[in-house]
Amino acid sequence: MEQTVETIADSKAPSGLRVNILSPTETLAQSISTIAPTTTPTMTIPLVFALAGNGTWLAYLLATVAVLLIALCISRFARYSSCSGALYTYATSGLPPFVSSIAGWALLLAYIATGAAVAGGFINYANVFLTALFGRTAPTTILGLLCVAAATAIAYRDVQVSARLMLWIEALSVLSIAIVLALLLWHNGLHVDRPQLHLTGVSPSAVRLGVVLALFSFVGFESATTLGHEAVNPLRTIPRAVIQSAIFCGLFFILCAYLESLGMSAAHQDLGTSTAPLSVLANLVGVRPLGPLIDFGALVSMFACTLACITAAARVLMRMAHNGLAHHRLSTAHQKKATPSSAVLLTGLFTALPVGALAAHGISGIDIYGWMGSLSVYGFMTTYGLAAIALPIYLERNRSLTPGTIALSIAATLATLLALAGTLYPVPAPPLSWLPYFYLAYLLCGIAWYFITRNRNPQPLPN
Repeated sequence: MEQTVETIADSKAPSGLRVNILSPTETLAQSISTIAPTTTPTMTIPLVFALAGNGTWLAYLLATVAVLLIALCISRFARYSSCSGALYTYATSGLPPFVSSIAGWALLLAYIATGAAVAGGFINYANVFLTALFGRTAPTTILGLLCVAAATAIAYRDVQVSARLMLWIEALSVLSIAIVLALLLWHNGLHVDRPQLHLTGVSPSAVRLGVVLALFSFVGFESATTLGHEAVNPLRTIPRAVIQSAIFCGLFFILCAYLESLGMSAAHQDLGTSTAPLSVLANLVGVRPLGPLIDFGALVSMFACTLACITAAARVLMRMAHNGLAHHRLSTAHQKKATPSSAVLLTGLFTALPVGALAAHGISGIDIYGWMGSLSVYGFMTTYGLAAIALPIYLERNRSLTPGTIALSIAATLATLLALAGTLYPVPAPPLSWLPYFYLAYLLCGIAWYFITRNRNPQPLPN
């Protein structure tokens, strides 16, 4: 890194957060937990398989490449930034305030919608687990609100406790899945699954649709960037966390996609229609008790992801308040707990509202997961694309732009545009077809609010 490059907003960042308290592992845990790797093999891979069939592993390979392009752009910014605003701050460093405000509102919605989505997943797996133990379910509204309330309370209390809890939850969940996959590999022997290798029955359009859905497995990998003040040596640990989370989860997802397809074929079951594929595979390899354990792992992973999303969203909102896009009370941290307490409570409330409303109207946990997760993709892809565009502009201003960076920015921008196009065409059935209009209306409200705040305060908003 050239020493002439100016760091982004270090001195202007909101005060009151604890500095240098999160280890590299705890910083990595933030990104890993927002991705929620346990969720993909239990819920998302079957959905991708229904589209891509034997090309599911290829869909995840291509999605991993696209995410790595975006991760490389983000990590370049993270070498110069140590603030709490994440991608929103990166966009403000290279784009006009009007455009960068879009990045802030898009990212805030993305984290809140993801938190609501995985709270829906929590509802689903909580009732799966309760049915297995007691033969009965609990009210979905109570389960969803309980998940969000507990996550908000932990995020309010202590970011270090949050990071450590998320780390252990995901480690135990991934370990249980890894045991089943290792036993599955041993059970089937070391041989190549030719239908998958030769992409039997797979069309290019099927893989393309599978890639779009596979990208949802990765959203949130950049959330370690929201811990710029609290991470130890953030200019080193955060770029590494972003890259490491993308690589680790990408390899894990590709392996899960390949082995789940192989195992379900051996069990003569359709992965695309299975509601609990890992339980089936646990029975296949003779470790039936691991089935309920994996279901419980998915349950706690959903909770960890809700916690990670509220943690990240609160810090983005804190930074937006610092820049005048939200009430100034949201820009300060709690005096004793050193967390953005007001922002945590507000983002927790906004996460709980859609969960409670949808559950109260009889919407299942799986549908909440699908609807809110689809909404979050629009926010993430918008912010990823804006950050990729802002990178060469920022480096050019600091005389550090290289041809390689320009090529990287173009490739990452194209990847996000293709992903957005894939969510719009073919046109999905309602209510998913309504989401783009809701997202556009939300952004228009954010833009209108930007001009209102600018008219009240003619001075440019700080970056």
